[in-house]
Amino acid sequence: MNKFSQNPPVSEPAVEVSHQGEPKRQTVLVLQGGGALGAYQAGVYQALVEGGVEPDWVIGTSIGAINAALIAGNEPGDRLPRLQEFWEGVSRSSPLDEFFRMMVPSNIFANMGTVMRGIPGFFEPNPSAVFGVNHEVGVENASYYTTDPLKRTLSNLIDIDYLNGRHTRLTVGAVNVNTSELKYFDTREMALSVAHVMASGALPPAFPAVCIDGEPYWDGGIYSNTPIEVVLDERPRRDALIFAVNMWQPRATEPKSIWQVMGRQKDLQYASRGKSHVARQEQLHRLRHVVREMGKLVPEDRREDPMFKELASYGCPSVMHLVRLLSPRLDGEDHTKDIDFTRSGIRTRWQAGYEHGQRVLTDKPWECDVDMLQGIVIHESQE
Repeated sequence: MNKFSQNPPVSEPAVEVSHQGEPKRQTVLVLQGGGALGAYQAGVYQALVEGGVEPDWVIGTSIGAINAALIAGNEPGDRLPRLQEFWEGVSRSSPLDEFFRMMVPSNIFANMGTVMRGIPGFFEPNPSAVFGVNHEVGVENASYYTTDPLKRTLSNLIDIDYLNGRHTRLTVGAVNVNTSELKYFDTREMALSVAHVMASGALPPAFPAVCIDGEPYWDGGIYSNTPIEVVLDERPRRDALIFAVNMWQPRATEPKSIWQVMGRQKDLQYASRGKSHVARQEQLHRLRHVVREMGKLVPEDRREDPMFKELASYGCPSVMHLVRLLSPRLDGEDHTKDIDFTRSGIRTRWQAGYEHGQRVLTDKPWECDVDMLQGIVIHESQE
């Protein structure tokens, strides 16, 4: 099987419809960026698939893009094993790491091993960095670490031919270094490769930019770490059940030390204004429903008028249920939590995501009555 085949884009498949002739509701999984915190997303996915829920579309940024590609880039029966193989491969386990986790009320010392040595199968120190931060080495090498190990890992774990067969749609976000524009690479529009996934996770200055079609790209989380707008802005709009897995804490008690300030600052930075983005989309979708209802009041003999058709096109009957899963705050975590690749840390977050996903599937908050003017229904589930 050729892992790097560059299949040309094929024509867009027809949208699956129900027996009434309406587009079927799509299930979407949206995954935030957050380094080692991404193990929580894998746990949520395990709960979903064991509960009989497979996404039609997976959207990710940074580590979320990696998890998303491992899901969309494998046949359903292989997805969970590939996720497990990836996370077991990048987890660190040494007696010294576990000693520090037990003896110090913080993961900082255990995480320093990651800073000094990198993570096998993910990243390792970049030899070029020893020449200093002012040494010009080119955008694809200007970083503290090299991600060549990640390229090899993903090449072994992602079936590129299957991915580009578009059995499950994949969208990953990255920022153009030269133009500062966010670009979403989508299998519905183009063939993707491991490079597109790595570009979405190329967080500077730790990781180097990845060039695609001659343009350098960095981690999409720099611009939007919660890529929920992709599905909310999609056209044509469809009914959707959206699971958005968020790993950064939007709410917390006020910090009382510089150490706590550092952690809270990181949460605020990468929570990425997700709630305000959704609130704006709520308003837009409500207006679309208002336009639809107002259009029903226009007499039949006026509905062929080109102006009416133009205005009515802004109307929309779709309903999107957005289930926001907010990861828990674990004991001992601090501003280095996103580089906590210790085996116990990875397992704890995976288990937390798994249990949280199970509870959401048990509750099924999306099975509820919806106001006729409500286009987006938010169900917030916090651990």
